[in-house]
Amino acid sequence: MPLIRVRDGRKHYTLDKALTTALDGVSLDIDAGERVALMGPSGSGKSTLLNLMGCLDRLDGGSLEIDGQDTKALRDVALSRFRNRTMGFIFQSFNLIPVLSVHENIEYPLLLQEVSASERRDRVEALLEQVGLAGFGRRSPENLSGGQRQRVAIARALVTRPRIVFADEPTAALDQKTGRAVMELMVQMNEKAGATLVFSTHDATVAGYARRVVKLLDGKLAEDGGAA
Repeated sequence: MPLIRVRDGRKHYTLDKALTTALDGVSLDIDAGERVALMGPSGSGKSTLLNLMGCLDRLDGGSLEIDGQDTKALRDVALSRFRNRTMGFIFQSFNLIPVLSVHENIEYPLLLQEVSASERRDRVEALLEQVGLAGFGRRSPENLSGGQRQRVAIARALVTRPRIVFADEPTAALDQKTGRAVMELMVQMNEKAGATLVFSTHDATVAGYARRVVKLLDGKLAEDGGAA
């Protein structure tokens, strides 16, 4: 059974009093351990699909199952708990909390899970080592480069040991060299941690880090390269 199953997914938004279709009948299966790129130009629906699969938004029509769970059956609080337990997120704008240290930013999802202090410390320190930021725990995110901030975001996404990591345009705010290093790190984490990785991009070079590329256009599935 697929880890992620979307069937006839539909999403609409109202913009300037006009109804806009962001996703128009998309069906997609993603298996555990896959590394999938959602690719398409601006407005293609790739970020909408990513946010829907990540349970950051809800479908207007169709169905979404994650790890066998029908997400429509979950109310908001239960959905938040399910998301925190099952998924990690990496955003192009990093979304780090500036008043917290690097260590505290990575640790934050574990506080929501009520993980013990010693376990939190061990996990954060191990991930800082893995992403090449050992010794950076006490620093403020504001004192880091863009690439370092994205590494912190990757560590935060992985600290709960999620089954799925979603990344929305993870290199968009980075220069080419730094973006390449970040993608190589994400591939390494996918292979070592075994977490399913789904990321959106409009860049063919970035999409090349995936084993499967799913192309969207005008809210529809245009092409599915299948698993490599």
